[in-house]
Amino acid sequence: MKLLVALLFAVSVSYGQYDYKLVEDYQNNLIQFYADSTTTPLKSEELAAFTGIQFFPVNENFYVRATFKRTKNEVPFAMKTSGKKTPMYVKYGEISFKIANKKYKLDVFQNLDLVRNNPKYRNHLFLPFTDLTSGVTSYGGGRYLDLTIPEKKHFWLDFNKAYNPYCAYTLGYNCPIPPAQNDLEVAIEAGVKFDN
Repeated sequence: MKLLVALLFAVSVSYGQYDYKLVEDYQNNLIQFYADSTTTPLKSEELAAFTGIQFFPVNENFYVRATFKRTKNEVPFAMKTSGKKTPMYVKYGEISFKIANKKYKLDVFQNLDLVRNNPKYRNHLFLPFTDLTSGVTSYGGGRYLDLTIPEKKHFWLDFNKAYNPYCAYTLGYNCPIPPAQNDLEVAIEAGVKFDN
């Protein structure tokens, strides 16, 4: 999982005019990660049957100007997962934005073990979410975004880079379950699709 985070983290933040090439690189990196026998989480029979990953068409409407608010003195908690392990996270802040002129807010988290064990992730934030596509045209267990701690109050959030947890494709992983407050009442038709 750490390698996938590193690959996606490298192309997770954009600023200014929309860069379709950046999203194309993200999609190719994600497909290559799953197709490569040295990095894939897929079992051998799953890898043999792997035919690629589906994506929603790239849509600039889901590249949104967001506002970041740091939340302090948050109490660490064990985030629920699809398995038995419950890794420790802390709410790091809140991200607010508009889609079709309607306001939305999501909580963003830090994985305490990841930050503690690997200093290169000290600025890494984890954004799990569900939306109205979940269980319909995207994975029912939600999708993720990886972010860098914003240097300024405003930054660009790109849902075209939303990806599935390993659990969408294989068994045996402890995939974080998006908290209830991160359920968006809007269809995020961007990022990775899923044929449920």
